[in-house]
Amino acid sequence: MTDQHPPAQTEEALRQRKIRSFVRREGRLTKGQEKALAEQWPRMGLEFSGRLLDLDAVFGRRAPRVLEIGFGMGASLVEMAAAAPEQDFIGIEVHTPGVGACLMAAAEANLTNLRVMCHDAVEVFEQMLPEQSLDRVQLFFPDPWHKKRHHKRRIVQPAFVEMVRSKLRIGGEFHMATDWENYAEHMLEIMQAAPGYANAAPEGDYMPRPDYRPLTKFEQRGHRLGHGVWDLIFTRTA
Repeated sequence: MTDQHPPAQTEEALRQRKIRSFVRREGRLTKGQEKALAEQWPRMGLEFSGRLLDLDAVFGRRAPRVLEIGFGMGASLVEMAAAAPEQDFIGIEVHTPGVGACLMAAAEANLTNLRVMCHDAVEVFEQMLPEQSLDRVQLFFPDPWHKKRHHKRRIVQPAFVEMVRSKLRIGGEFHMATDWENYAEHMLEIMQAAPGYANAAPEGDYMPRPDYRPLTKFEQRGHRLGHGVWDLIFTRTA
C-alpha cells in the first residue's frame, strides 16, 4: 500500500457485518516502526472496544475534532496535526507499518493532539463514535477500483456517506480527494444525492485544495506529469 491509496472499504460491509470493510494488514515493520508501536501506542493508540468513546476524556479537553480514514504512512496527518494544535485529530488505518510510521513521526513532532486506531473504520464508526462528535471527516486518495466491474467496492457509497453524516456535527464537513477523475465524478454523484449534505463548492462541483491539506510528494509528481486531483467538500446541513 502506498501512502495515497489505503485499502478499500465496501458498501457490503455496511450491510453484512460478517464482511469486514477491509482486512487488517500486518506487513513488515521496520525497527523504527516497531519501536514506535511499543513506546507510543500506550500514549497515542486507541484500542477497539465496541464502546462509545468519550473524546473529551481521550484528549483531556474539548476542541474541534478531525478524523481521517486510511492515513497510509501518516505523513500528511502528522503535518496537519502539527499545524493545528488547537484541533484534535484521530487517524484510522489497518496497515500496521503505516500506524508505526505515523506514531514515529508524531513522537518526533512532540504531538499531543493525535490519536490513532488500527481497526476496521466501519466498525469504529458504528460502535465507538458518538453522534455529532466530529467537525471534519477526511478521506484522501482511497483505492479508486478503476475497473468498472469493481466500482461497487468503492468506499464512497450511499450507506457509507450516511454513516459519516451521522457522526458529523451540523455544519461539519466531509472532505474527499482523489486523483482519478472517474472516481471524483462518482463521489460527486453520490454526495449530490445524499440527504443532509450541501456542496461547499461555489460552482457546485469541486473545490481547490484547502491550505490545511498538505500537498504530498505523490501529488507534486502528478502535477508535473499533468495529472489532476479533485477535492470535494460537503457540509452536513441536517
